[in-house]
Amino acid sequence: MKNILILFLLFLACCHSQEKKKTPNNSRNKNLTVNYDTIQFTDGFDFPVGIPNGTGYYNAQNFTENNHLGEDWNGIGGGNTDMADPIYSIANGYVSFSENIGGGWGNVIRITHYIDSNRQIESLYAHCNEISVKVGDFVNRGIQIGTIGTNNGMYWAHLHFEIRDIMNLPIGGGYSNITEGYLDPTKFINNNRN
Repeated sequence: MKNILILFLLFLACCHSQEKKKTPNNSRNKNLTVNYDTIQFTDGFDFPVGIPNGTGYYNAQNFTENNHLGEDWNGIGGGNTDMADPIYSIANGYVSFSENIGGGWGNVIRITHYIDSNRQIESLYAHCNEISVKVGDFVNRGIQIGTIGTNNGMYWAHLHFEIRDIMNLPIGGGYSNITEGYLDPTKFINNNRN
């Protein structure tokens, strides 16, 4: 009986220590912890280019247009006129992924945004020319996280941008008729401004 009581007390101590720390569910980053006492929850959302309102840019391919799971943001000058323009974090958050995965994606950044301790969303920024953040960084809304690219000449310069409400979905293909876990980025941002 004494051994059972000791095991029970150890279990309670372990559970209590995990109340303030959560591990993001990202297979590449299982050793990272998030302390809810120190993170900044979101205080509103802005657009990822031309902050805060997307000034000087347009959405060249809407969410669900041709089964597109995000938006493609281009400079109003067209072509590669927006090459190396800044990309900004849409809200306060935690960088959960930051690397070149090749293929049709190139440099990809994923940021987890904590709306409160029970709700998060994830923003994804792809085809970046450069990445300015690393996994584990906490970023504020409006901070530069990278630059617009062409994925090594595969496309005209643009930002492929997604918002997801199911955390840590696979990167995927960018197109699908299954939209579960994906949000319309412009609609979400417009409904959740500061």
